[in-house]
Amino acid sequence: MTLETVFLLSNLVVMPFWLLMIAFPKWRITQTIMQSWAIIAFLPVCYLVMLFSKFDGVVMLFTQMPELHHIMSLLGSREGAVIGWIHFLAFDLFVGRWIYLTSRTENRSVWVMGPILFFTLMLGPVGLLMFLMLQRIAPPESRR
Repeated sequence: MTLETVFLLSNLVVMPFWLLMIAFPKWRITQTIMQSWAIIAFLPVCYLVMLFSKFDGVVMLFTQMPELHHIMSLLGSREGAVIGWIHFLAFDLFVGRWIYLTSRTENRSVWVMGPILFFTLMLGPVGLLMFLMLQRIAPPESRR
């Protein structure tokens, strides 16, 4: 499988889950699908496979103190860019799923959560920060 194919597939795999969480959050099928840990398992498996393809660069990060030029060397290749991208996708989906499940438990407004989930998809840490701020500013009824 080519790197372009891995890159494309990794993007395509996550998009249906984001669409369900953002556009159809109250749909019973969305809620059932998002309860499963299996939706987030595919990307870590791809990540492991990709790490083994770039094993020498990854081992260097574990055998010595990480330095910027080592990270640049690893991520500055096509393989490294795909590994990094899969890393982003996997953690953004994990965080997005956690935000979604928490917001459903807390009965948060879909109009508030849609933009937060969108920012989590596009700018992971920004969406997470928005959700954490929401938790602080407007805690759910059970924590007031």
